[in-house]
Amino acid sequence: MAISPYVARLRALVGTELLLLPSAAVLPVDATGRILLVHHRGHQDGWGLVGGAVEIGESPAETAVREAREEIGVEVRTTRLLDVLGGPDYEVTYPHGDRVAYVTAVYQVEIVGGVATPDGDELDEVAWFGAAELPGLVISRFARSVLRATGHLPNPGRDGTATGRSC
Repeated sequence: MAISPYVARLRALVGTELLLLPSAAVLPVDATGRILLVHHRGHQDGWGLVGGAVEIGESPAETAVREAREEIGVEVRTTRLLDVLGGPDYEVTYPHGDRVAYVTAVYQVEIVGGVATPDGDELDEVAWFGAAELPGLVISRFARSVLRATGHLPNPGRDGTATGRSC
């Protein structure tokens, strides 16, 4: 589902103005440590993450499981909460102009059923990447911030060298 009825009602009132929304982001990690990234249809900003807004009556962990099922057609088990993130790096302007500031609960998950396949609606591509491949990828600002905050992508130092841990 691209937009929940709740957010649609808010949008009818505020148009494209910035909304603050709780969300969940999903980092599927396989047995070799590779991370699954996705490409969102219509977005030109690079690889992104599975995830979306929390719906009314839903916990962030339930959102993570639902979004994995909806977007990539798999059943997942959350293995750990990696972080809860927000701020300017987690603001998104969608191609149609809607603006959202997400407060995102980031979950590492294990795929326990199915094979990751793009839904064809929101996503047009999925792929697994090892830690050594991540620095050279074109990754959306939002996904790059999540990957840096969770230690999956090195943070650039002031002198341009990488700092931090990797997967």
